[in-house]
Amino acid sequence: MESNVNEMLEVAVKAADQKRAENLVALDIHEISLVSDAYLIFDAPTQRQVLAIVDEIEDKMAEAGFELKRHEGRREGEWVLMDFGDLFVHVFKDDMRQFYNLEKLWGAAPEIDIDQWIVKEEF
Repeated sequence: MESNVNEMLEVAVKAADQKRAENLVALDIHEISLVSDAYLIFDAPTQRQVLAIVDEIEDKMAEAGFELKRHEGRREGEWVLMDFGDLFVHVFKDDMRQFYNLEKLWGAAPEIDIDQWIVKEEF
């Protein structure tokens, strides 16, 4: 995978994590998809939080110079797809993520380690 995709992933993961996205998973799909190199998939418990995360990612990616080519689902806030070219970001309301189960659909794709960009909370 290109370093540009890693930079995009880092910005998107940090932005999502800052707004308390849950169950973040990144998949390397560059060998099995003609559309994109990586998917970032995660969820949030409410529509309001889904939309807050989407706004944060859009802002941080723009600041880093990554263009949002198109998005879908923003009005409904159940599942928002953000297309940054080499990176697709899927933001789900938690029940919708379980329903669509993209990780199973892309089961052949290896997972990308994103733990270094997620802040671990101590209780």
